Amino acid sequence: MREAYHDQLDSIFDDLGSICRRVETAVGLATDALMTGDAALAEKVISEDIEIDRARERVEDAAFSVMLLQQPVAGDLRTVVAALRMVSELERMGDLSVHVAKVARLRVPEVAVPDEIRPTMSRMAEVAKDMVGRVCEVILSRDVEAAIALGKADEEMDALRRRSFSELLSDDWTHGVEAAVDVALLGRYYERIADHAVSIANRVVFVVTGHNPAALSSE
Repeated sequence: MREAYHDQLDSIFDDLGSICRRVETAVGLATDALMTGDAALAEKVISEDIEIDRARERVEDAAFSVMLLQQPVAGDLRTVVAALRMVSELERMGDLSVHVAKVARLRVPEVAVPDEIRPTMSRMAEVAKDMVGRVCEVILSRDVEAAIALGKADEEMDALRRRSFSELLSDDWTHGVEAAVDVALLGRYYERIADHAVSIANRVVFVVTGHNPAALSSE
């Protein structure tokens, strides 16, 4: 009986890993749509987000079932509660990918990102997708060291965000308010994807150790 119970807990984390892979794909496709002005690709990201939503509902149902039927305590309860919070953050990351895709679709047949800022925006997108991929591995492996390292990697995203603002506020900016708003929003979307990845990694640390990851990283 206890073995089946822990199989249920492991299955929840496996499902979280699968959702995370869907999010990783969505981030990549949304970025491709953004950088190429591909309306069909943007529509694909938007329409397929429903699958992430449905997967979230399945994880929630499984987690609530465990709580009601098994009445977990201590570390097991911590695992279930963390899973509920993580799946919510994964869904939000999927929503942020949809926001990127909608900006891309809105500007078709033009490309939303001006040439001068493409290197910065491309790197932000690359960092965001990499962080999603890394947090997928953290979820599946529950690797505390990898989770803590992911938090430190977020520093590059913060630096890129500051750079994008500097470029927007430069006297050389000639693309008008509409493009500036697009770029500001896109930067925020990628930054939030990275923030959610760090938050999920922190929750994994707490599940495994029972401690705040900030305390562990300072040791």
